[in-house]
Amino acid sequence: MTPAPSPRVSPTPEHIRETRLKAGLTQTQAGALVHTTCRTWQQWEAGDRGMHPAFWELFCLKLPSVMDESVGDA
Repeated sequence: MTPAPSPRVSPTPEHIRETRLKAGLTQTQAGALVHTTCRTWQQWEAGDRGMHPAFWELFCLKLPSVMDESVGDA
């Protein structure tokens, strides 16, 4: 597996999807974390639109709290 891209670099669609799935999030939930729509998230994962590095950085910053919550639910 390739290392996570720097927060200042747009991630690949594959990396966006892999990271979301590892976090156990739906596309709707992932979009909500970064204040965007499910459709926009789908476009990022499909490669139809590039994710701005600021959205990726926000998503990465919010992931630890999401991961902690999912562990507590198990």
